[in-house]
Amino acid sequence: METILTLNNLTKKFGYLTAVKDLSFTINKGNVYGILGPNGSGKSTTLGIVLNVVNKTSGNYSWFDGNTTTHNALKKVGAIIERPNFYPYMSAYQNLKLVCKIKGVDYSKIDEKLDIVGLTERKDSKFSTYSLGMKQRLAIASALLNDPEILILDEPTNGLDPQGIHQIRSLIKQIASNGTTILLASHLLDEVEKVCTHVVVLRKGEKLYSGRVDEMISSYGFFELKTDKHEELITLLEADNNFGKLKVEGELITAFLNEPMDASTFNKLMFEKGIALSHLVKRKASLEEQFLQLTDNQ
Repeated sequence: METILTLNNLTKKFGYLTAVKDLSFTINKGNVYGILGPNGSGKSTTLGIVLNVVNKTSGNYSWFDGNTTTHNALKKVGAIIERPNFYPYMSAYQNLKLVCKIKGVDYSKIDEKLDIVGLTERKDSKFSTYSLGMKQRLAIASALLNDPEILILDEPTNGLDPQGIHQIRSLIKQIASNGTTILLASHLLDEVEKVCTHVVVLRKGEKLYSGRVDEMISSYGFFELKTDKHEELITLLEADNNFGKLKVEGELITAFLNEPMDASTFNKLMFEKGIALSHLVKRKASLEEQFLQLTDNQ
């Protein structure tokens, strides 16, 4: 599989604050990668380092085959890491002509990219008349002008209304389906679950998880339990290696599985130990539950 970007023990310190700590992961061609974490977890700093706008403290990263200089590699990268910044009194088409001049790209690309982002009918409208969602789509068109191998987006749906969010997410999936690798930073679990194939979970600059989204979600799930012997059940579960984290809310006990187990097997096991369950439901953990498990355990 062709490698697009490799990070090795990347660290960034701002004085006493460590924004990114020993971060390592690899991005392969043709996937949609999400860097997921709360605000302040080091997502934007990580993107800034690989785009050469933030200096790293230690560690290293390499683009493509590892023999390409960052300067040359960035010619094959499209990125939006700031708010879209275009001239307000120029049309979308005129703004993209300027970007073409800067990037050394033929003007013939403009109509093609405007069509991809669904702005063909508004290409002669001034940028100042655009909604926030349209501005973001124009920024994506701009980033696509040089036919990049990877598109990097920092919080692409921030501040958008539900319709704008839906349009951007659909657009990201469409661009990815045409073979462009995508790396996006987001604090929205829902976004990563709907859009990404792979995820890197960050907390305070440290990697908690890296891998496929579907593998993260396809954990062994959890049981929701109730019994008259509440304390006895908690003690049993805490001593059983089949279970990881326990969550207790009133009478309801949520027990996360470390190993595969079906409800009937568990029910039989509890019955043999003298515990009758008044409530037993097995559920699959969502990305949100997985994420909360990861971050709670830190």
